[in-house]
Amino acid sequence: GASAYAPEHSADAYRLAMAQGADFVEQDLAVTKDGVLVSIHDLTLERTTDVEEVFPTRFVEEKAGDKVVRRWLVNDFTLAEIKQLDAGSWMDRRFAGTRILTFQEAIDLVKGKAGLYPELKDPEFYRQRGVDPVKLFAEVVQKNRLEADPATPLILQSFDEATLKAAALDLPTVPRVFLVSPPDAGRIDAPGKLKEIAAWASGIGPNKAILEKTPDIVAWAHAAKLTVTPWTF
Repeated sequence: GASAYAPEHSADAYRLAMAQGADFVEQDLAVTKDGVLVSIHDLTLERTTDVEEVFPTRFVEEKAGDKVVRRWLVNDFTLAEIKQLDAGSWMDRRFAGTRILTFQEAIDLVKGKAGLYPELKDPEFYRQRGVDPVKLFAEVVQKNRLEADPATPLILQSFDEATLKAAALDLPTVPRVFLVSPPDAGRIDAPGKLKEIAAWASGIGPNKAILEKTPDIVAWAHAAKLTVTPWTF
């Protein structure tokens, strides 16, 4: 959404993005304890909500270098618990009371007005917990008949190869973009590698720094019939 002006992934940010003429609105998707997809960038809740105040003891401790940090994982909370959190005051008090949206709520807000460009976040983390984000995603997409809705084009993106391969089977008509960060540039540094990716992806989303270093990737991708959608931080 328009995250420079309203809390990221909030209804206000999505509405403003569409008012500003965005063709697509992105949803970063995490999974609650009770298996609901919610729109939030992080694996944890503490950066963009007041979870530390509402649920002060519901943290896990993790090592971060020489320090032990407390984290409140989205997947440790039910949707009902997450809906109690203020997801707006962290940015500005005028957004106090903003709630985290479910993917379904995001669809209801955007459908027919713009496209949806979701990313399934941290899929390996969820797989290790026995959660299948692709299955949950496919269920919501099929429920809303988004596989081929011209009024609401849908594109799935992920940094995770296994996620896109699974989506190619579950939702073969939905375009799939393989995101590539600079440390993984070797994944797309030869024409043959792009041809292999084309077997399970519709396009690549390389960080702009990768293309600046190896501009031939664009031609290789087009030869493999892959779209190219650069991004930056």
